[in-house]
Amino acid sequence: MNIVANWSYPTAVKMGRGRIKELADACKSLGMKKPLLITDRGLAPMQITQTALDVLAEAGLGRALFADVDPNPNDVNLEAGIKAFRDGGHDGVVAFGGGSGLDLAKCVAFMVGQTRPVWDFEDIGDWWTRASVEGIAPIVAVPTTAGTGSEVGRASVITNSQTHVKKIIYHPKFLPGVVICDPELTVGMPKSITAGTGMDAFAHCLEAYSSPFYHPMSQGIALEGMRLVKEFLPRAYKDGTDIEARANMMSAAAMGAVAFQKGLGAIHSLSHPIGAIYNTHHGMTNAVVMPAVLRFNRPAIEDKIARAAAYLGISGGFDGFYNYVLELRTELGVPENLTAFGVKSDRIDEMAAMAIVDPTAGGNPVELTLENTKKLFYDCF
Repeated sequence: MNIVANWSYPTAVKMGRGRIKELADACKSLGMKKPLLITDRGLAPMQITQTALDVLAEAGLGRALFADVDPNPNDVNLEAGIKAFRDGGHDGVVAFGGGSGLDLAKCVAFMVGQTRPVWDFEDIGDWWTRASVEGIAPIVAVPTTAGTGSEVGRASVITNSQTHVKKIIYHPKFLPGVVICDPELTVGMPKSITAGTGMDAFAHCLEAYSSPFYHPMSQGIALEGMRLVKEFLPRAYKDGTDIEARANMMSAAAMGAVAFQKGLGAIHSLSHPIGAIYNTHHGMTNAVVMPAVLRFNRPAIEDKIARAAAYLGISGGFDGFYNYVLELRTELGVPENLTAFGVKSDRIDEMAAMAIVDPTAGGNPVELTLENTKKLFYDCF
């Protein structure tokens, strides 16, 4: 099935094979004359990136690239990106890539209009109202993975290079003006990245669905997002050229990011410190800790997960769902635990202290304390 669609929720989304050709028109629709394409080092030399730059150049929009972006982007990358934007006299950003490239690009577009440090806009209370909105640059987002859903998000995760703590930077203007979801851009993803990003999308949907906060719209989106992952992630993993599977995984990723307005939880609050300290792949880290977190949260979510299992066509209630997660991880080559993932257990106290103050901790169905979080970490090894 050839999936082609134009959506206006949560922003303008152009979904379909070959739609990267519309990149220049998307930039022009937001008033850009000289965009800066921001991506990560790994993607910079790849053909899909060169194709995007060709589309811009042929439309008279230049061929500017910034790719000094780490797998877990930090404030040093951010400063370099802001400098490149200003030095080049750019007037907009094309956020291109997976979560790291998209997050850094969105933050560059936001910070070029600010005089305060980026940490003043952490997702705490109404800190976002401190921002000056006049100088924020427009953003076109082009995801090349199907995981974070950052292309439809109002936040970026930036690591503090001094403390190695991940911070969520938030402002409504982080939401790109136009998103191009072209599944052909994801065809070349290595199997491990298809697995890790796909499990990230699943984790977003699972945690949003499980969060105790009231947001029925997000809960419904999360449920259908999980169904798309169940149906299409194994297909995309098995055959990377399966365009229908790739397109549906891009949808699931965007749905996860929309859904987690309802909240995230311990999968992410454990994953963030692990990633900040050990530089692990975020989505794969989520997949590794997922079973332990499900066991930990069971008393609070058993009935809710049983309802989800029924919708997903999984028999056996919570246990059936839990066993499905284990089977999916095995199918995708996810390491069995943090030990197999190469993470050491000697910094559990430090990671637990970071986890309980992570912004995602508040959405967990069972309240996280220092003691029970240490136990939960041990359970992941």
